[in-house]
Amino acid sequence: MQVLGLDRATESYRVVIDVDGKDVTAWVPERLAADLKIGARPSHQAAYLWMAGYEKKIEKAIAQLARGSGKPRKPFDQITLVKEH
Repeated sequence: MQVLGLDRATESYRVVIDVDGKDVTAWVPERLAADLKIGARPSHQAAYLWMAGYEKKIEKAIAQLARGSGKPRKPFDQITLVKEH
């Protein structure tokens, strides 16, 4: 999984994984990494550590979305695929 950084407009991290030989890009909301009060934001370091710790679950959710093979389990159901133009 490659993390391409935070998009302030979507408040999500843009990540890329390989799914069946194709690069798939998704938005991983930073709020998933927050174990804080509503309105608080995790630091970049905390978010990156969280993503590293949950890498397999994040990748599984993205692969499910990319393949159309069901809805990911909560809280990973908040991940969305990036619509490429």
